[in-house]
Amino acid sequence: MIKLRNILLHNTIFIIILLISIYLTVIRIIFNNPCIEDIKKPIESTIKNYHIDGDKLVIDINNIRGTYYIKSYKEKMYLEKNLKVGDKYKICGDLSVSNNNILKAKNIFYLVNIESLKKISSNHNILYLLKNIIIKRLNKNPYLNTFLLGDKNYLKDDAIYSYQENGISHLFAISGMHITLLSTIILKVLKRIKVSENKRYLITSILLIIYLLLVGLSPSILRGVLFFILFSINNINYFYIKNTNLYILALSITLLINPFYIYDIGFIYSFSISLALLLSTNYLSSNNYFISLLKTSYISFMSSLPITLYNSCSINLLSIIYNLFFVPLVSIIIFPLSLLVLFIPLLMPIYNILTSILENISLLLENITIFKFIFKRLNISIYILLFIIIYILIINLNKYKKDYLKYIFLVLIIIYIIPTLISIPSLYMIDVGQGDSLLLVDKNKSILIDTGGITSFKKEVWARREKNYSIVKSKTVPLLKSLGIRKINYIILTHGDYDHMGEAINLVENFKVEKVIFNCGEFNELEKELIKVLDKKKIKYYSCIKELNIDNNKLYFLQTKEYDNENDNSNVIYTELDGYKFMFMGDASVTTEKEILDNYNLPDIDVLKVGHHGSKTSSSKEFIDDINPKYSVISVGKNNRYGHPNKEVLETLKDSRVYRTDQNGSIMFKMKNNKLKIETCSP
Repeated sequence: MIKLRNILLHNTIFIIILLISIYLTVIRIIFNNPCIEDIKKPIESTIKNYHIDGDKLVIDINNIRGTYYIKSYKEKMYLEKNLKVGDKYKICGDLSVSNNNILKAKNIFYLVNIESLKKISSNHNILYLLKNIIIKRLNKNPYLNTFLLGDKNYLKDDAIYSYQENGISHLFAISGMHITLLSTIILKVLKRIKVSENKRYLITSILLIIYLLLVGLSPSILRGVLFFILFSINNINYFYIKNTNLYILALSITLLINPFYIYDIGFIYSFSISLALLLSTNYLSSNNYFISLLKTSYISFMSSLPITLYNSCSINLLSIIYNLFFVPLVSIIIFPLSLLVLFIPLLMPIYNILTSILENISLLLENITIFKFIFKRLNISIYILLFIIIYILIINLNKYKKDYLKYIFLVLIIIYIIPTLISIPSLYMIDVGQGDSLLLVDKNKSILIDTGGITSFKKEVWARREKNYSIVKSKTVPLLKSLGIRKINYIILTHGDYDHMGEAINLVENFKVEKVIFNCGEFNELEKELIKVLDKKKIKYYSCIKELNIDNNKLYFLQTKEYDNENDNSNVIYTELDGYKFMFMGDASVTTEKEILDNYNLPDIDVLKVGHHGSKTSSSKEFIDDINPKYSVISVGKNNRYGHPNKEVLETLKDSRVYRTDQNGSIMFKMKNNKLKIETCSP
């Protein structure tokens, strides 16, 4: 034991362990090549997790995520009553390999579209039995499921978004903070009943491991549990290992368990912030709880700044202050009460009142935007450099205490301002699924043509999904933020169909919008709903215009005749950027195309946004031959129910190079040095 203690006093051994774990992580990721042939069909396995939303069932079975669409209300009731984690099911369906690294971090390597599922046997595992009892007791309560099982599926999307915007979403992922609270409660209870110190640590460690297995191996929980166990071993055996070296051990073990954790945002936040807090222990110490909390919030904010900037491209400076209220509310009141409610259901009304207060305050604070800043996403090396600078300052916090903020804010100002001084004319065809959304950026002016929006088809009440589409799942908002767009000069809506303007209200609520342009014809219900918001925010809007002057550029609206349907009334826009000719067809049909050919002498088009997602109702041979597009882009959802794009349309476009969002993802055209550069981002 003495020899082991002497070995563990050397920092070198821990550096070697870390380097070995990093090497093994890289090797395992590089050589991870899952193959469908390795999976037996049909699949017979144990259900680890499941969630039912409307007519959609999502289940995790070993390293496979399955999606099943429930066929009737009777079947849904049967599944809700009988489906349990731990039960063994036989599943048939089309299997594919997942390329999603976030899913791989959850140990999901395959996807299956389930055609049928049949129960083979019931669960007899005590852990699964315990989890099923807890699931039943929680009764789909959104906050109990979040705080006790780490399942945020029942939280409302607007609440989730407000927590993200206010910089407090970390409180709703079970993490080291929750593990610390849980372990503290257990240790105090055991101490009160006079259990010896060694046994207290042992029992607490066992209970934490059971809890870890119940909620799944989330990296943030795993870090907390590992750190507690390592800390306990260190204390009991008097190894005197530094906390930073315990951190290295916890990190190394976590990576050895699953190398794909490096893609998990919770893992990155958890280990980055905990390292910063360990390095600034002396700075954080204070006799005043709120002073200590303020310092902790400040260090947590600063140490995670590069991660936040890279992932969300925005920061809320008030989040440091918000945490002074929300951290005690969650850690001292709501989380402990969650544990009590599990055993004493009579406390549920009080719990619901407190979580309602929590949610409503967050929704209210979300409207304070003065201290929210959007940053353009830069090369990852910039964030790595910022990360290094911040940690050097944290290590030397006592030396640079007065200059700490000055250095960081100087870097932030540079990152915030300089990218806006560099402007390259660009067009982005955003992958919004079965919908349209194009972004034109030139001279720091941004024009959004359509917003996307997934159409929600009429369904029976039982089949409607709570999480069908929202700002949380939006692709348009994150892209705009990543480009550093803080203001949308114009939102141009080609017409009033949901798949073209369904996200307009979200955008108006979350960005400064100068003006909105509608197409010709009467306003439908969706457009009227948007107009109410525009009037409330005093945003100007126009309809049926002929041209739009933006600096030295002009957008020509070729369709100003009124028809009796939305598609024919689509705005058709022609413009030139840096000498290149663009044409955006909306959902215009062959009728509109004929009218345009009769009224305009069009040049050859460099980039055509193909009409109506490549439907056979658009893109007539006569029209395509006349405009002769060099490149054609089709915005279309993968495996969409309409069969878009039509084979005949693709044949008509055979002389044009075709890009499709279902195959190529988002498509970017950049005009630089008289050259048109095209990039795609895989879906």
